[in-house]
Amino acid sequence: MMKYSKILRKQSIVAIGFLVPSLIGFAIFYLIPFAIGVFYSFMDNTINGSFVGLTNYNELLSSDSFRKASVNTMVFTGVSVPLILVISLLLALLLNQNVFLRKWLRTAYVLPLVVPVASIVMIWQILFDWNGSANGWLHNLGYERIEWMKSEWARGVLSAAYLWKNVGYNIILFLAGLQSIPRDYYETADLEGAGAFRKFTSITFVYLSPTLFFVVLMSIINSFKIFRETYLIAGDYPHDSIYMMQHYMNNMFFSLDVQKLTAAATLMVAFILVIVLAMFALDRQFRRFME
Repeated sequence: MMKYSKILRKQSIVAIGFLVPSLIGFAIFYLIPFAIGVFYSFMDNTINGSFVGLTNYNELLSSDSFRKASVNTMVFTGVSVPLILVISLLLALLLNQNVFLRKWLRTAYVLPLVVPVASIVMIWQILFDWNGSANGWLHNLGYERIEWMKSEWARGVLSAAYLWKNVGYNIILFLAGLQSIPRDYYETADLEGAGAFRKFTSITFVYLSPTLFFVVLMSIINSFKIFRETYLIAGDYPHDSIYMMQHYMNNMFFSLDVQKLTAAATLMVAFILVIVLAMFALDRQFRRFME
């Protein structure tokens, strides 16, 4: 027992030694700057400023631009994340079967993960420009052209870009979870006469829940990264329906309004943290229920 404890202690020291460089880098480039940003959000100036309490947050919450960006971000995440979960899970279930051209299909959904962002933006600009392919097809069918990125259609275009870019990553995760489920469970269910829906709810969904939790978390995080594509397609000030939180913070950065920028970043991190903690609590409740 003493020998085992020494080995475990030695392995722990080695593990900490490998983690220290990453922790130092994370602290220098992420944790410490964020802590400084939170501090600045309570000051009236970054240089020789004085403490003003929640004044910056009150001004932020009373800003029409901030409220618009917050609502658009929540709407986009609330619509796009459930949609990508359903689509990626259905495709993963399909690709997990012995379907025709399965290997080619698996290659196809991985391609968006390796395509450069500039190429993605060029594709979507070609498709949804005023003289793009989509309007060309509509014109040939006898319909009027649509200002895709300057109307309410912009949100749909953005959701489509998000799905196209991230659905492959979710399929990979779901396929890994599906293939880890023992086939014996399904064979036993077949012998007992269980239907497809019963097997999905009693076997697939139960054993896929840890993967589902991780996929939901990553999908929410990736939904906040859509700003990159949106910015390159629509610019600094896009249509009101796709004016996201990142647009607001980017504009505050260019105007050097550090107080509102850091306050918005703090609220955004707090919002994401609440979502993550709620998901962890839900996951624990689900595990207790299944036990």
